[in-house]
Amino acid sequence: MPDSNRTVKFDTINPYYNGSVQKLYSVTDDPGSLVSETSMGGSVFDVGTIFDIEGSDTARAGFRHLVYRSLMDVDEWADMEDYIKTHWGEDYFQKTPIIQKTLEKVKNTGLKTHHQGMIGGDDEKLYTNAFPEKLSNLTMIKKYNIYKPESVRFMSAQLYDYEKFYGNDQFVIPLEQIVRFGVTSGSSILRKYNAQSESGKKAYLQELGVANELVPWETFSTPLIDLTTKYEPEDRNISRQEALLISGIGGDMFKESLARAILASFMVHKIFNRMGLNLWDLKWEIAKDGDDLVFVDTLDTDSVRATLICNVEDRNYIVHFNKQAMRDYYICVHDDWYSAVNKTKKEAAKTGENFTEILKAGQANGLYPETPVVDSVFMDIQVDKYAMIEKFVTGVGSKQEIEEISRREVEYFLSTKNKALYQKLNAID
Repeated sequence: MPDSNRTVKFDTINPYYNGSVQKLYSVTDDPGSLVSETSMGGSVFDVGTIFDIEGSDTARAGFRHLVYRSLMDVDEWADMEDYIKTHWGEDYFQKTPIIQKTLEKVKNTGLKTHHQGMIGGDDEKLYTNAFPEKLSNLTMIKKYNIYKPESVRFMSAQLYDYEKFYGNDQFVIPLEQIVRFGVTSGSSILRKYNAQSESGKKAYLQELGVANELVPWETFSTPLIDLTTKYEPEDRNISRQEALLISGIGGDMFKESLARAILASFMVHKIFNRMGLNLWDLKWEIAKDGDDLVFVDTLDTDSVRATLICNVEDRNYIVHFNKQAMRDYYICVHDDWYSAVNKTKKEAAKTGENFTEILKAGQANGLYPETPVVDSVFMDIQVDKYAMIEKFVTGVGSKQEIEEISRREVEYFLSTKNKALYQKLNAID
């Protein structure tokens, strides 16, 4: 049953925001709220929407509803201390007293989020705590202000002025907070680490708070958090000191936001653990609302890195339950097209043009291969993945089915022309 008899009406004619994987609509009788419509479309390598995965829209919206509902539910926090100790050691809170202090508060209040519920797929009513009988791709959220830093040019230096964030309220803090439980082969911190000199590597590890060298597919003894800018033309990795200065929220609230981001990540880790999947990293955006910190933006299976280890032919492989599976597909199966994408990106970096325009022009002239159509066999595997996630969201998922789907994907890649490349990317022993 819905939590109320509220029927949500929204303006589908004039979208508030029209993105490649999500549209936002204004709610007719509630100017402070928006309806989010998740699409089935997918984009990789910044080329725009180039594939649709049937059912991914409702599965992702359902997962989002599950996560945000869990973050707000005090009952879900009751056993979190035990869960953390089980996975990160009995002494975790001795090493991180600020996390324990924050957890004690969260146990009584939950975490605040912008999520107001899912709209039923058959009755258009708002479900705040429960799930509708028929899931939809529609969720309702509270709207927050988004401010952009002002561009400042000094000689050859491009700078950004964040003064407007101070003294304002009900805005999205201009940071992405990335919580990492380990290192994946495609992690940005691994790329940055490998590009350093030996002395630079040591300094970077110290900055991250990691004792040992970074190795792909190894977990950290405790999760770490790093930060990037959000509203500059390109996300820029920054120190905690710079993040505090540009956040616009002051030191105490900034520390609280970091601690809450880590705790929220433990909750998502627990949700994936129920599915038999391992969470590697995820990112949060948080808004300031008076004295409250509010979790905002999308959070679904495509915005995190969750994996399963699958053994095939006596080797262990990482199977991705996010867009990385599609990236690997294009890299391994359509490597000629992937090479064209990278070539046009390099050309665009020199000329200042949009690389997608260069790519399209080259395709029209026969210089580059056309954007590939995804093989139906591989696409069926991805459809089954999202269907299984939806089953888990509604409480009827099977770990055995997830393992069977994973095996099908590994066997598919091992049958392709670039089997060796796939093994280089995802075999872990």
